[in-house]
Amino acid sequence: MNYTFAQYQESSDYIRARIGSFAPKVAMVLGSGLGFMGDKVENAVAVPYKDIPHFKTSTAPGHKGQLVLGSLAGQKVAVMQGRTHHYEGYSYEEVSYAARVLRLLGCDTMVVTNAAGCVNTAWKAGDLMLITDQIKLFMESPLRGENLSEFGVRFPDASYLYTPALRDVAKNAAKSLGLELREGVYMYWPGPQYETPAEVRLARVLGADACGMSTAPEVITASHSGMRVLGFTLLSNMAAGILDQPLSEEEVLEAAAACRDKFSRLVLECLKGM
Repeated sequence: MNYTFAQYQESSDYIRARIGSFAPKVAMVLGSGLGFMGDKVENAVAVPYKDIPHFKTSTAPGHKGQLVLGSLAGQKVAVMQGRTHHYEGYSYEEVSYAARVLRLLGCDTMVVTNAAGCVNTAWKAGDLMLITDQIKLFMESPLRGENLSEFGVRFPDASYLYTPALRDVAKNAAKSLGLELREGVYMYWPGPQYETPAEVRLARVLGADACGMSTAPEVITASHSGMRVLGFTLLSNMAAGILDQPLSEEEVLEAAAACRDKFSRLVLECLKGM
């Protein structure tokens, strides 16, 4: 389906009625096992996705499925505790629907996070990666269909989906905290099956450093809407075929729990530097 501008407005109006005059500036999309950041929001108002007109609910493990609005590290934020995925049966337009709603609420910046498989064999599970670019080769774009000029142009430039100035903020934040921060390319795969060893080898040849099942659709839509974007990947496991062992969602969630402290410190420091 193609959503109308009126439907996006209906969603944003519903949220605005819950938060009054509060105007968030930074949207945060938190991936598998990383939703704990939403629990740190001060003066929080939590709005379940199921209550927001036209929103879809999250069904993936580790995704609470609610929007939390309030203050975090001095910034007015709208935190998505969990996201929807194409593999849940949603279209790419549905997956990225929230990005446009958050833009209408006043967010001009989006911070996206995910947990993904590490393709770069020089790195290790548990590392944090600053996303410099992305590869999405599969199926249609979230911008497919009639263009809504209220958000952006028909053929948007994708040279800098991840804003260079925000990447500098992240690198400075990591340096000040003494944290190692990898920099690399995130490759999107539709899932829900993990990539095969052959697909991982292909990803490496194409220049990817991590493989995951989210993020790319939201980033395309956010950029189209004029939002600045900062992205982080928790390298939760080595991708298929690198180690002689099967992959599991439990491994992803355990890695996220082990990295809570350093991930939290990094994101909070970035918010302070924006």
